[in-house]
Amino acid sequence: MNNVWVTRLRFAPSPTGYLHVGGARTALFNWLYARRHGGVFVLRIEDTDVERSQAEMVTGILDGLRWLGIDWDEGPEVGGPHAPYYQSQRLERYRAAAKQLLDSGQAFEDGGAIRFKVPPGKTTFVDSVHGPIEFDNEHIESFVILRSDTHPTYHLSVVCDDIDMAITHVVRGDDHISNTPKQVLLYNAFGKTPPTFAHVPLIMGADKQRLSKRHGATSVMEYEKLGYLPEAMFNFLALLGWGTGSNDELLTKDELVQRFNLEGISGGNAVFNTEKLDWFNHQYLLKLTDEELVARVGGLGAWGLEGLGKDPAWSSRVLALLRPRCKRLTEYRDQLTPFFEGPTSYDPDGVKKHLSAPEAREHLEALRQAYIATGDWTEVALEKCLRELAEARSAKAATLIHGTRIAMTGRMVSPGLFEMLVLLGRERVVDRLARLIAALAGLP
Repeated sequence: MNNVWVTRLRFAPSPTGYLHVGGARTALFNWLYARRHGGVFVLRIEDTDVERSQAEMVTGILDGLRWLGIDWDEGPEVGGPHAPYYQSQRLERYRAAAKQLLDSGQAFEDGGAIRFKVPPGKTTFVDSVHGPIEFDNEHIESFVILRSDTHPTYHLSVVCDDIDMAITHVVRGDDHISNTPKQVLLYNAFGKTPPTFAHVPLIMGADKQRLSKRHGATSVMEYEKLGYLPEAMFNFLALLGWGTGSNDELLTKDELVQRFNLEGISGGNAVFNTEKLDWFNHQYLLKLTDEELVARVGGLGAWGLEGLGKDPAWSSRVLALLRPRCKRLTEYRDQLTPFFEGPTSYDPDGVKKHLSAPEAREHLEALRQAYIATGDWTEVALEKCLRELAEARSAKAATLIHGTRIAMTGRMVSPGLFEMLVLLGRERVVDRLARLIAALAGLP
């Protein structure tokens, strides 16, 4: 039998909710450490809360991990030597463990439940992040390990599972520090050596409050819908409460594996900064080829991007115009729309601010005629044409610029206007100006 010591870590979510950012970061830290040391990463589902656990939440957790690129060596849909990996299927194991402690005099019955008998003295453990931690057993109540309905409490089930699955390191949130002495006592009662504990900082919102629904997306998969790349999210989460010891921030998955260590985990809380996540996402978007970018944007859902594939050279010019502006895939989808279809409505504030004067329609018609006649369809020529026309008509160039932008996109904000006009081509530009002019004619 091979007795070589193997690093084994686990992520054990409860399927009472979807995979949220804090859980994803915990899973990521465990995964990185296991991969760094050539170990095993176990996924275990803690579904003993029968009333709140839901099968679709399990699916959501698995989907979230896969989206991030976190795979598991043992667990649901994979199997392994320590199956089953659902706590609801291991109830007899917990009941036998409680009886073992009861028979050895280390536990006692109390109103149908079984409580662990806390011995006198102190309970200590060395935390890889916080150093030595000591608890006075006087302040630890004789805690329930098996409820009157014969279901285990968290402390009993997690210790039994970690023993059975030979877990060597437990990396989890700081909110579990208070649970650790009870679990260390149970390890000792079973005659087992506790694993190495590492309690990582909690993730806070910008308001320094614990990250919650009020801070935005509640599920990791929501970030996919918001247009974030999984590799950007992976990189961002890895550096949330852990440092490389250098100024490097953009790191591949392999680079993060090579560098990850428990010593780099900060003892202070980490702040979830959406602006920083956007920065990471933008950097990863810039790395994508045109083909990759189009595929990712198309992956957001059914949306007509066929036009981008018909003319690769034109598509590259469109994407080059948008790349500096778009930090999320959803922004690409939004900004690409005007290149394929004209606006169906016009921003009322923009119309009121820039096109409410009676002569605005006449200025736009003059510009339309000028664009029909101009022979040079370049950015420089189109801008020169507009500005010279504005001067000749004693109009503000801004009126024509904003009016043309609204005609092309229906909005007050767009990519560079004259670059956009060149890419749209004369026919569409002239047509959209005509449509706006007609719409303005119908205004009171």
